[in-house]
Amino acid sequence: MNPHPPAPTPPAHQDAALLSPVRAGTAAEAATGDTAWLQAMLDAEAALARAQARCGTVPGQAARAITDAAHAHLYDVRELALAARETANPVVGLVKALTAQVARTSPQAAEYVHRGSTSQDVLDTGAMLVAARTLRLIITDLDTTATALAALAAAHRDTVMAGRTLTLHAVPTTFGLKAAGWHQLVRDAAHRLRHLTEGGLPVALGGAAGTLAGYLQYAGPHTDPAAYLDDLTAAFAAETGLAAPRLPWHALRTPVADLAAALAHTTGALGKIAADVLVLTRTEIGEVSEPQRAGRGASSAMPHKRNPVLATLIRSAALQVPALAAVLTQCLTAEDERSAGVWHAEWQPLREALRLTGGAAHTAAELARGLSVHPDTMRTNLEATAGALVSERVSAHLAPRIGKTAAKDLLTQASLLADRTGRPLADVLAELPQLAGILTRAEATALLDPHGYTGAAGALVDRALTPPTPTPAPTG
Repeated sequence: MNPHPPAPTPPAHQDAALLSPVRAGTAAEAATGDTAWLQAMLDAEAALARAQARCGTVPGQAARAITDAAHAHLYDVRELALAARETANPVVGLVKALTAQVARTSPQAAEYVHRGSTSQDVLDTGAMLVAARTLRLIITDLDTTATALAALAAAHRDTVMAGRTLTLHAVPTTFGLKAAGWHQLVRDAAHRLRHLTEGGLPVALGGAAGTLAGYLQYAGPHTDPAAYLDDLTAAFAAETGLAAPRLPWHALRTPVADLAAALAHTTGALGKIAADVLVLTRTEIGEVSEPQRAGRGASSAMPHKRNPVLATLIRSAALQVPALAAVLTQCLTAEDERSAGVWHAEWQPLREALRLTGGAAHTAAELARGLSVHPDTMRTNLEATAGALVSERVSAHLAPRIGKTAAKDLLTQASLLADRTGRPLADVLAELPQLAGILTRAEATALLDPHGYTGAAGALVDRALTPPTPTPAPTG
C-alpha cells in the first residue's frame, strides 16, 4: 500500500497561480479570487437592499433576509461562471440563485432581490469593493516597504557608491540617496492609492440605462426623483463604504481608468527598485544582496546560484500591469449607455492588475526588510576607473584657470589615456605639461577622491526622510 497517496487533482478550471508566482499565496490573491469577487457582488446586492430599506422602499425584514443569504459559500462559483456564458455576465445567474436562496426562508423577501437594479450596478459596485479591499492590503505592504527603505536611507546616508548612467560609472552618489529615492517612489504610490480608497472608488447606481428609472418606479409614483436619487445613493454608499458618484458611470469609466493608472504607477515604482537591485546584485557588482532562506533562488542546473527571485517577481509584475492598465484605459471609449464587449473586457485585466500589484507590494516589503548592503564592495567598485569617476570635479576646478572648454577637453583626453594605459588618472594629470604649475599630483589625488564629491546627497536624504510641514489653514 502506498503510504503517500497522490494529492487530489484540482479542477481543470482552477487557477492555482502556477504561471504567476508573484501573487501566489498572498493576501491580494485571496482578495481577488472568484470567491472574493462573488462575495463582493453579493455584498453589493445586500447593501442595495439595506439602502432601499433606509429609504423606506424595501421592508427591513426583506433587507435582512437578503443580507442573510448573501454569503458566497452558499453558491457554486463554477456553476455561476458557466451560466454567465449564456448572459455575457455573472450577475444574471447570481440574481437567480440569490432569489432562490432568499425564497427558502422568506418567499416575500425574495420579491425584493435586485429591485430596480441592473447587472452593471452590481458588478461594478462589486468590482469597487474588491478594489477597495485589495488596495488596503497593498497600502499596508507599501507602508511597510517605505519604513524599511527609510531605515536603509538613514543608515547609509553617507555610504558612497558609484552613480551609473547609461550602464557606466558616472559620478559618485550614496546608497542612502538611492534608497531615499526608492522610499519617495513608494510613498507616492501609497498616496495615490489612499486617494482612491478615500473617495475615488464609487458605488454604481444607474439602473438599466443610467436614469435610475427602475428604482424610482418601485419607489412609487409620489417619489421626488431628485430627493430619492440623493437619499438612495448616499445610503448605498454608506452601506458599502464606497463613495457616492455625482452621476451614474455605466459608460463613464473614469473610476476604472483612475484605478488602472494608480496600479500601473505602483508597480512601476516597485519595478524601479527591482531593476536597481537586479543590477546591484550582479556577480561583478555585488553591492547588495537579497534576503536568503533555504531553497530560495536555487537553480535547477547550477548548484552555486542564488538567483535574485524577489526582484525578479516584482519586475515581472511591473512589466505586465501597465499593459493591463492600457486595456482598462481604452475602455473609456465605451459607446451608448452600456457597451457591448468594452465593459466586459475590463473584468479580467482589472482583477489581474490588482492581484499582480498586490503580489509585487507583498514581495517588495520582504525585499526591503531583508536587503543586505555591502559598503566594502561599493568602495572597491569606486576604484574601478582609477579616479575617472570624479573627472567632472577636476574639470570644474580647472575651468576658472584654463577655461571651461579647454578643461573639459583636457580631462577627456587624460581619461582616455588613463583608461588605455591602466594608470591612475591623478598620475596622468600630474604629468600633463598644460597643467604644470596649475595642478599638483597631491591636488589631483585629493580632487579625485570620490568621498569628497557627493554633492548634496546627504542633505537630499535628510530632506526625503523629513515629514513635510503641514500647510497652515488660512485665517480671517
